[in-house]
Amino acid sequence: MITRADLPIVRRLEAVGFRAWPAASVHYDGSWLIRLTAGHPSKRLNSLNPLDPSDYRDLEIRLEKAAKRFSDYELPLTVRQSPLTPSQMTALMDAQGWSALGESIVMMADIAASDLVDGMDYLPIRDVGRFVDARIRICGDDPQSKPGLTEIMNAIRPESGLFLFEDAVLGPTAVSLVVHDNDLAGILQFGVAETQRRQGIGASILDASLRWARLRGARKAWLQVEADNEAAIGLYRKFGFQDVYRYVYRRPGA
Repeated sequence: MITRADLPIVRRLEAVGFRAWPAASVHYDGSWLIRLTAGHPSKRLNSLNPLDPSDYRDLEIRLEKAAKRFSDYELPLTVRQSPLTPSQMTALMDAQGWSALGESIVMMADIAASDLVDGMDYLPIRDVGRFVDARIRICGDDPQSKPGLTEIMNAIRPESGLFLFEDAVLGPTAVSLVVHDNDLAGILQFGVAETQRRQGIGASILDASLRWARLRGARKAWLQVEADNEAAIGLYRKFGFQDVYRYVYRRPGA
């Protein structure tokens, strides 16, 4: 249960999350942040994000205007419901029968106080195209998503580290993107090849990612994971990650 005392950290993690994974187009309606990206279908990049629980004036009118923006991109209106979403908006979506598209957990770990070994065994690569190719292959994504994903990664402004594990025979086995933003480090695009899971590779690349972030000055790390991904959540908990809050995507209709 998120209390008022928790809202500042939620707001901060929301802000660093938006910087870590920037949308191509950003619009504000009061404190509602509308993120749209024609080149990539990700809901995170194409969603309406309420950022103030007290901003609930003219809900239906503003949602209708937002739906028009999404329609211009040939996308359905998608609201990212987080602890910052006004309860009045949540009640309206519930009453109108909006669907829920999965649930994600935002987690955070104190890496300054962790027992990570100092120094680096693995260094990040600089080739964004190579990283994107590996990510697409490991996660089985549509190869046509490469231009959009490459554009997004090139638009990241905070310092970032691209970690890629490869095998001479198997090719890429794991990827991890670390975005260092002041004292925080975000873990994104994390993936391990299906045939290589439960062999310690995920732990190794996560360890390398967090060690790099700590050496750069980060004190805490954060990440987002789907709530039903038990294997990933178990791995993250071993590294000290704990739940901070959850969010879900909502769309009109069943």
